[in-house]
Amino acid sequence: MSLIDRLLHLSPLDLVAVLLLLVGWQALSFWIEREDAAKPSVTVLMMTERREWMVQMVTRQPRIFDATILSTLRQGTTFFASTVVIAIGGVLAVIGNAEQIGGVAEELGAHATPVIYQVKLGFVALLLTESFLKFVWSNRLFGYCAVVMAAVPNDPDDPEALPRAARAAELNIRAAGNFNRGLRGLYVALAALAWLMGAVALILASLAVFWVIWSREYQSQPHAILSRPPGGAAKG
Repeated sequence: MSLIDRLLHLSPLDLVAVLLLLVGWQALSFWIEREDAAKPSVTVLMMTERREWMVQMVTRQPRIFDATILSTLRQGTTFFASTVVIAIGGVLAVIGNAEQIGGVAEELGAHATPVIYQVKLGFVALLLTESFLKFVWSNRLFGYCAVVMAAVPNDPDDPEALPRAARAAELNIRAAGNFNRGLRGLYVALAALAWLMGAVALILASLAVFWVIWSREYQSQPHAILSRPPGGAAKG
């Protein structure tokens, strides 16, 4: 059975639910990463902090502290990339036993053929693969950032010091951006698992995940802390 034949087993509501998930995911990511927004997200606020980090690095001696932070960030990308690989392997293994998944889903009130479950699990695997690629690229960019940081002159009066530090900051921001996209991809993949219960469950899970992502970017305590001017007193 070809992929087209498998997709023909899906209902119009299934297609609407998947479209909602994909479009909402991309729209939310675009909104979160807007640097010109009136109310910046945690992601954008952290861009400012990363640029300031590289400015402070120019005058910090020695720079072991900066190297340690960058190493920790790279370890985070490695951990998530490895975890996602395991998750992808697990999903692919389950795809080969779609009948068993169908039996569990039927006990929870969902009814579909094994082919449908294979399509749905394949969709989850694709989302996890997207996250894996983001984490790998993030790790690579943090590596580039480390090299550029090492090339920043030790003399703050050197005319190349700040321009090179700014270059390192932009690489750091790009690396963090891909890491954040990978994390959002994991959220979306978790929402996609709800599709096993049907299109309505996918829609509800998608909305719930969008709310969690949005609230953490705009309504969380970290956002309140980062929004305060340096040295500002805590509210409340």
